This record gives sequence, C-alpha cells and structure tokens, in this order.
Amino acid sequence: MSEPTNHYRKLERMYLSAPVNNELYGGITIAVSNEKAELTLNVEPKFFHAANAIHGSVYFKLLDDAAFFAVNSLVQDVFVYTVSFNVQLLRPVAKGIIRSMGEVKFKSNNLFIGDSALYDENNKLVGRGSGNFMRSKIALSSEIGYL
Repeated sequence: MSEPTNHYRKLERMYLSAPVNNELYGGITIAVSNEKAELTLNVEPKFFHAANAIHGSVYFKLLDDAAFFAVNSLVQDVFVYTVSFNVQLLRPVAKGIIRSMGEVKFKSNNLFIGDSALYDENNKLVGRGSGNFMRSKIALSSEIGYL
C-alpha cells in the first residue's frame, strides 16, 4: 500500500494556515510523513524570556506539534487532540534554527503515544517530549484548513 502523501500535504497546509503559526511563528516549517513529523523554526528575540533564551512555551509548542502531526499522519478522517504532554527542557537556546522531530510510539483504535526531540543548529538535543493523543470528533475538512 502506498503512503497517503496527499493527506500529509493537507496536514502541512492546515498547520501553516493556523493563525498562531502564520502570525506568531511566521517562518515555521513542517514536513509530515508516515508516523513522523519534522518542524523547524528560526530563533528570534521575540521568543525570549528575561534571560535572553527561548521561553519554555516555544519548546512545548514545537515538541507537541511534532508528536501531534506524527500521530495525525495515521488518522485520515478526524483531527486528533493532545490529552497530556510532558516536556523536558534540557539546554537553553538563544540563536540559530531549532528542529523538532516527532514519531509515533504506540497506536490503538483511539489512543496514540507520540515522542519528540528538539535540536539546536548544532544538532545538540535541547528538549524532549512525550504525549498522549486521541481521536476527536472534528472532521478533517476545508473548514479547518485541511485543503
């Protein structure tokens, strides 16, 4: 069976069309494939906390989004949602491009577990995440940017 590449491209367009991604995180990229997702973001001072490194909320966003889209790569009819997500902040980052890699670790009819890792521009691990995801009742449709 061939991979549903059309589904992956629609997920990518949906992600990039979300206001949070095109207004607050402009320049973010996403690539979805079977049970995997990769995001990149250029580090900017607008993401910094008072100590001039990116705030933990940016780590969370990239880690959750990578794991989420790895899971949604498997679900072609509805939007999945994050039930819980654990983040480990390992190193501060103040420059360059950060990259988050997500992958599916467990799947059943309704429950999925996705893990993700965040790397700095030197490919050093700076954060880790793991989450539980479930199928929602929200159809993947043009109304939510799934085009």
